[in-house]
Amino acid sequence: MFSQPGKILIIAGILLIVAGVLLLALSGKNTFLGRLPGDIYIEKGKFQVYFPITTGILISLIISGLVYIIKRFLL
Repeated sequence: MFSQPGKILIIAGILLIVAGVLLLALSGKNTFLGRLPGDIYIEKGKFQVYFPITTGILISLIISGLVYIIKRFLL
């Protein structure tokens, strides 16, 4: 019914929806995302810069692992 790229797009869409729901659910003050060691936050008066380096690496590893699992076992 669906071609291979079609399956991948459907699964990617579902993963994005799940990730969005999780980020909304975890957006309270008790989350660890955005406050990990290695995230850079600079504040000078009214000027603020934030580089979520460690958070970005962690999210990338999680998404890569999920994609690997889906490709390995479901496709």
